[in-house]
Amino acid sequence: MYFISAFDVIGPNMIGPSSSHTAGAVAMALLAGKLFQRPVTKVRFTLYGSFSKTYRGHGTDLALVGGILGFSTDDVRIKEAFVIAKKRGLQYTFVPDEKTHTRHPNTVDILMEDEQGYAMQVTGESTGGGKIRIICINGIDVDFTGEYSTLIVKQNDKPGVVAHITQCLSHHNVNIAFMRLFRESKGSTAYTVVESDEKIPQKILDEINGNDQIHETMLIQA
Repeated sequence: MYFISAFDVIGPNMIGPSSSHTAGAVAMALLAGKLFQRPVTKVRFTLYGSFSKTYRGHGTDLALVGGILGFSTDDVRIKEAFVIAKKRGLQYTFVPDEKTHTRHPNTVDILMEDEQGYAMQVTGESTGGGKIRIICINGIDVDFTGEYSTLIVKQNDKPGVVAHITQCLSHHNVNIAFMRLFRESKGSTAYTVVESDEKIPQKILDEINGNDQIHETMLIQA
């Protein structure tokens, strides 16, 4: 049986007119910025579906920039996100795409770059009530919400790598709620996504990175 809490009915604490188009947009961009793990100097938002049609009127543009700046959904600075972005030297562009069909109408590609030119693209969906889902990282399909403490490991899809990650988690007594492997194709780049209902210790990253098949680790605490 599925239970609905009062927070599902009332919605999140938020700045803006829409939990899907503003609060959800903030949450997606905030999570994308955490995954990037570097100061973002340039970002391009490609908006699909209803996002592409209403992003100005519903404040989705301010919300997305605010999320990249590190603002939470109830941060009053969202209203001044463009001004603050300019002061911080953040370049941003919006590309509405009304032709491409996406699975969910509130979908956005967030392409982030740092000053050295390192780039990462994250695709997210705003699923309603301020809730979001990350569905793609750098062209590889993934699936997580950020509601749990989440460990994302970018790796080579080779035998023994997932076992190494599992052993590290066990060594640090991490209680796994969900663990899934996503990959481009057999033997290519893959992402292991681990979600836990408790805090994942930061020191686990060094241990995981000790395997030479690991490219990068990202940790998002709920």
